[in-house]
Amino acid sequence: MNVATGEVLYDTRKSHSSKDVLAFFKLIDLHVAMDLDIHVVLDNLSAHKAPPVAEWLAHPKRARWHLHFTPTSSSWLNLVEGWFSLLTKKRLQRGIFNSIDALTEAIETWTEHWNDDPHPFIWTKTAEAILSKQRRARAALPASANSATHH
Repeated sequence: MNVATGEVLYDTRKSHSSKDVLAFFKLIDLHVAMDLDIHVVLDNLSAHKAPPVAEWLAHPKRARWHLHFTPTSSSWLNLVEGWFSLLTKKRLQRGIFNSIDALTEAIETWTEHWNDDPHPFIWTKTAEAILSKQRRARAALPASANSATHH
């Protein structure tokens, strides 16, 4: 997602392997002006860090690429999650899909309509306000809920 314009670049795939990640990165690279840096916020999925992806990014031509990995249980930090929430609420929850192709078509059509009049997602609270709320929430939970392994 272009955070300045809200436009979404997409490439739906049946899997999420390092090969798929690399293909998507190459698509992004082709569609973003060469004078702009590319910042990508990702979770810690191994496909995002696989050797083919790392090797491609290591090339001097990709110096404009900057990957930012969210901490565990912090995907909400990624602004595109708000877009996924809208997609889910406004298109997917109410839909009935009899095939993967029908689901893919629904996602792609909704994305194309979004891109006709995109809206950027902007944080409305300061980082300190967000982190303070997160600290209060963690303090209110039992200790087992704060553990990634639940023990």
